[in-house]
Amino acid sequence: MASSARAAPSLLDRLLPNRLLAAASLVLALAAIVAVLRGAAEWSRVPALIWLHLAAVLTATLLTPVMLLRRKGTRRHRQLGWVWSAAMLAAAAIALFFNAGHPNGYGVFSGDVSPIHGLSVLVLVAVPLLIARARQHRVTDHERGVRGLVFGALLIAGWFTFPFDRLLGRWLFG
Repeated sequence: MASSARAAPSLLDRLLPNRLLAAASLVLALAAIVAVLRGAAEWSRVPALIWLHLAAVLTATLLTPVMLLRRKGTRRHRQLGWVWSAAMLAAAAIALFFNAGHPNGYGVFSGDVSPIHGLSVLVLVAVPLLIARARQHRVTDHERGVRGLVFGALLIAGWFTFPFDRLLGRWLFG
């Protein structure tokens, strides 16, 4: 039976409280925005697929602090949750078309698979589960799943867009 009772905070909950995740999301979003602004001279050379992915990721990343810090369970939280979920799903679906090693490929659809594609599949599975958990009032499971996606799919994956001569890294530090 589903319960809305809250479980004791896990070690991860205590190590990474919502305020810290929210702050890290905001810093990541601001770094990406600064990078994009600094890269204005190259905008015309960036494929539309990258712009769509970046827009979806920035939407989710900017909404994350709002979602984590505002009161949960309200009508507004649910509305913003749908936008956040759609942005996460869009970012993950678009990333499936990224090609790491084949210049004329279509990502996983041409056999070009990298770890980021695995993360995309994880997000495509996890987001509907988060929605189901929220609708079933499994508050603790929903919140832990959201926090896991924020930490892994937004923050860790997001910070890896800056090193290794990646586009945002070149624009930000170049």
